[in-house]
Amino acid sequence: MVDAVFLVLFTIGEGVMQRFAGKVILITGAASGIGEAAAYRLAEEGGKVFCTDINEDALNEAVEKVKKQGGEATARRLDISSESDVNACIADCISTYGQLDAVVNMAGVLRFDNCHELALSDWQRVIDVNLTGTFLLCKAVLPELLKTKGNIVNAASTASLSGLPWGTAYSASKGAVLAMTRTIAVEYAKRGVRANCVCPGDISTNMAANVTFPADADMSLLGRISSLSGPKEPSVVAGVIAMLASDDGIHITGEHIRVDGGTLS
Repeated sequence: MVDAVFLVLFTIGEGVMQRFAGKVILITGAASGIGEAAAYRLAEEGGKVFCTDINEDALNEAVEKVKKQGGEATARRLDISSESDVNACIADCISTYGQLDAVVNMAGVLRFDNCHELALSDWQRVIDVNLTGTFLLCKAVLPELLKTKGNIVNAASTASLSGLPWGTAYSASKGAVLAMTRTIAVEYAKRGVRANCVCPGDISTNMAANVTFPADADMSLLGRISSLSGPKEPSVVAGVIAMLASDDGIHITGEHIRVDGGTLS
């Protein structure tokens, strides 16, 4: 279903905005979900997308779809929680394309646990990927973005703005990403680099579909995280990412944009 929607929407040709012509964008979490949708959208608009994910097989499939539709894309496996791999990945991107104009950090993991039952190792895994991984990418790409006056779009979540039942680690990681992004925005604004967050909510992704709930979970609490219009495909978030990463977002930095169908309205 998702692939079919992407293929209908993703057609390079006349009438498509080319906001990323001549631009290079590094995308994490590009094998599926919002990261994959962002790769399609930014390539559709003329960008060269350097796509990364820890799931190499799924990543290669996603990149092949971009290429078959006329986009320019490169696949590179990345463990976002490894500083050495992150640094090597940025070097590979520069070696491949010669520059870096934007970074879209969508890699993430989600798990649901009762707080009193959450193992420290499970907490740490979520923090390592969602928060530390985002930090490592931002740290590594900033020297390149200073050269191009580029920008960063990080993945926060509605969970960074409101309580998410059973999401202790996830909410903590996303709240910290939002705070970190605002700090980067303030620190680098006068040097020409922007940083923003998207805060998705109730988006149909494999990550959300595969989550398991505690055995005693009160499922009525899910009403707190359900959109008023029902779940939507990742492409709706990709559209917001494209705006923020393009020159249309030139006067937007340190901001978060909810894409949640009114969940927190």
